[in-house]
Amino acid sequence: MGTRLGSEIVATINKLQDVFAAVGTNASTIDLPQICVLGSQSSGKSSVLENIVGRDFLPRGSGIVTRRPLVLQLINRPAPAASTNGAAATAALGDDKQANENEWGEFLHLPGEKFYDFNKIRAEIIRDTEAKTGRNAGISPQPINLRVYSPNVVTLTLVDLPGLTKVPVGDQPKDIEKQIRDMLLKYISRPAAIILAVTAANQDLANSDGLKMARDVDPEGTRTIGVLTKVDLMDQGTDVVDILAGRIIPLRLGYVPVVNRGQRDIETSKTISAALEHERKFFENHPSYQSKAQFCGTPFLARKLNAILMQHIRATLPDIKARITSQLSKYQTELLSLGGPMGEGSAGNVVLTIITEFTSEFRTVIDGNTNDLSLNELSGGARISYVFHELFNNGVKGIDPFDQVKDGDIRTILYNSSGSTPSLFVGTTAFEVIVKQQIKRLEDPSLKCCQLVYDELIRILGQLLAKIQAFRRYPALRERFNSVVINFFKTAMTPTTKLVTDMVAMQACYVNTTHPDFLSGHKAMSMITDRLNAGKPPPPAVDPKNTKMQINNNKDLDVDSKKEEPSFFGSFFAGKKNVKRGPNTPSMESPPAVIRPQAALNERETMETDVIKLLIHSYFNIVKREMIDMVPKAISLTLVNHSKENLQRELLQELYKPEVLDDLLKESEFVVSRRKEVRSMVEALNKAEEIVAGV
Repeated sequence: MGTRLGSEIVATINKLQDVFAAVGTNASTIDLPQICVLGSQSSGKSSVLENIVGRDFLPRGSGIVTRRPLVLQLINRPAPAASTNGAAATAALGDDKQANENEWGEFLHLPGEKFYDFNKIRAEIIRDTEAKTGRNAGISPQPINLRVYSPNVVTLTLVDLPGLTKVPVGDQPKDIEKQIRDMLLKYISRPAAIILAVTAANQDLANSDGLKMARDVDPEGTRTIGVLTKVDLMDQGTDVVDILAGRIIPLRLGYVPVVNRGQRDIETSKTISAALEHERKFFENHPSYQSKAQFCGTPFLARKLNAILMQHIRATLPDIKARITSQLSKYQTELLSLGGPMGEGSAGNVVLTIITEFTSEFRTVIDGNTNDLSLNELSGGARISYVFHELFNNGVKGIDPFDQVKDGDIRTILYNSSGSTPSLFVGTTAFEVIVKQQIKRLEDPSLKCCQLVYDELIRILGQLLAKIQAFRRYPALRERFNSVVINFFKTAMTPTTKLVTDMVAMQACYVNTTHPDFLSGHKAMSMITDRLNAGKPPPPAVDPKNTKMQINNNKDLDVDSKKEEPSFFGSFFAGKKNVKRGPNTPSMESPPAVIRPQAALNERETMETDVIKLLIHSYFNIVKREMIDMVPKAISLTLVNHSKENLQRELLQELYKPEVLDDLLKESEFVVSRRKEVRSMVEALNKAEEIVAGV
């Protein structure tokens, strides 16, 4: 009962291997339990496998004979009662008569074809290997799946891997050792793999390539079983008892010694049944092994492997079921994103669905309600907010009204703005001229803000085109979507930039000196006067005794004796003293062609300039605050919110047209081929789920 149940469990895994091999994935998606046969070229790997099967069927020769993994599924199929005369007799019949109707082989790549002649199985292995790798010594990871039905085998699944080699020979690639190692590691690294490490007993165990590689991936030795070949070729007086007892290199699953046919036995066509009989007698008669002969030899190895594989499958089956379910869900979701098994769906409905999904995602990204919020960087609407409140804010605040207008320039503007009559008080015209010039400088950062928000909308467009699966399926629709949305944004930019430009023009057009936050002229004059007075030294003290004498002795009150005061335009001319004029020299010169300031600001000019600067600073700050507040609102109104509210209508007008739908929904070659692959995987996983459901 237990043996039959074990066979059924192993058969379940065999079916799963066939299912996945049929779609070209061979357990890469689901990690299936299997026994991987590992060893160097001269370790006797092929002979062990042939002894287990009881048939000559593997290619032999020099160099790399096994150039592709061979997945060997052995299935015990009891012979009909009439023809069952004992295992040994049937095995002998099999060797003497190749066409035994009770045992045959089948290749997965040749469904329905039975090979009763095992020599033809060998020829097919060679033919299919050369078809995939060429006639030289190249290797391929693509496996050959061979199933052998026989009453003489234990139900078992083995993967025969290429033998380890070190030096390239003949036509072998120079990196052949690395190629083989990489392939073997791919198989034996899987946690579900049991490693059958084959080592010749007549060599030092520490030099075993198979055991060394097995130790690399299974350092505890929990899933490695050792096979010691060529035990009969050891020096007289030596044995492998210490190895079998685990005193050299311990393995949890232990070691099994076997005796294979030698090269001369093969050349002389010694039958495997005779070889197995020779092996049995060797262990029963050898003084070191006779007490444990039942634990030695190929038949025991086959039974042990069957038991190990059965236990391993039982342990991993729940995980296999979970993996199949998980993978099935994943591939079904992908198949739906590719349009279902047949890619069905009317063109109009598909376009409507994609437009709705795109515009919904667009609004979600702008508003920040998305579920997949980034933890590492700003995205979507948050980036637009950053443009408004960091970049634009700092850009406007960073404009200094006096980095381009110096004190001397203000003085000249003061004189020019007062016209032919010098102003009695500080000229308001000069203030307006300068502040309007500075307000116009706000246009550049405001338009730059529009462009940066436009760039962010284009960025969001690119992210959505990459995110929405349907665009991978329909490249023509993706390109048309991209074109329509970009044109929509460009069209929306025209009223946006006009509104922002008009806002700057509005500020420059009308200077509102009654603004409650504006510093009045009287207050500015008072502040500057106090500042200038604070910087002057105190007047000298006057002695009352000498006051009368000074008034009497000096002619300070005499008009003629007063010092000459500087003229109103004194700073525009260099001082000219004691200029002697000739008799014919006119008393007044013509003004020069260009009149520029020649001297530093005098006290009056300094005061007037400082008052103007204070007023400009006060009013310009008011305008900057208003622009920082209003420009983002303007851009949101005519660009961001306009896009959120009207993009769907634009897409419907441009894309939902009967004459363009068919052209837009032409699928990419990638999607067509990927759908075929995914459909195959879904079918395989559904079948796999059915297979494991009954276990």
